[in-house]
Order: sequence, then C-alpha cells, then structure tokens
Amino acid sequence: MSDKKIKNVFKQGPISSAFIGESIYKHQTKTSIGAHNIFLGQVRADEIDGKRVKAIEYTAYEDMANTKFHDIREATFEKFDLTCMHIYHSLGIVNAGEICLFVFVSSPHRKTVFEALNFVVEAIKADVPVFGKEIFEDLSHQWKVNS
Repeated sequence: MSDKKIKNVFKQGPISSAFIGESIYKHQTKTSIGAHNIFLGQVRADEIDGKRVKAIEYTAYEDMANTKFHDIREATFEKFDLTCMHIYHSLGIVNAGEICLFVFVSSPHRKTVFEALNFVVEAIKADVPVFGKEIFEDLSHQWKVNS
C-alpha cells in the first residue's frame, strides 16, 4: 500500500446529479485530459418473490472499505495511464432510481478510460465490504445478493 492518505469515499444518502455535474465541471481546466468515463450505479426497483424494491440501505465496514477503495485506486493508477480518478459510494437509504455509486476516470486517451473504468467497477463489486439491505414497498427487507 502507498503512503498516500486514505480518503473517505462515502456520501450519506444518494449521490446527487448536482454533485456529479460539479465533479465533471471541475475537470474542464485540466487540459492534459483527452477523455473521461463515468459509471453511475443506480438502485433498481427489482421485483423479488412478488415484492418490489423501494430502496436499498447501504452499510459498510467503513475503515476496511475505504482501505479497499484506496487499494483499488492505487492498483488502477499502476495499471493504466490515468490523469485522475474519483470514487463515491452511498451509505444509508437510497431510493429506487437514485445513484448509489459514482466512479469517474480521466486519461489523455479514450481507450484507457474504458478499460480502467471496467477494472475499477469489477474490483469494487468483488472486493469492497459494502452491504445493501433491500427495502420492499411493504417495508419488509432482505440483504442484497450481488450478481
């Protein structure tokens, strides 16, 4: 692990479109960037056993999760020629249709951002201890199983 400070990637509640837009806007002054790629994870209103998902409540082992996010970030910078990368994940309740994960990668070249973004999102899903409890319209709930 590097000596870089481990950042807190968590945001309480959904990640707003204003926050996403502001993040994109801030990169307009970085003229060495030739391409950006963005992944937005959105809560689906899945139907499971005849019940519709209303929201997901996200919890995490925050210190461990932030360390994993940091390790993924560092591994991505080692593997790909990126200019910058940002990761944000929700904690708490996020309603169906709202954004729960925002990953933003930038590079001088377009091919790199596609490969890097896929690498990051797959690593997050596989390695980061973030848990989602699906809350149904009838207010019953169950732990989400990632597919």
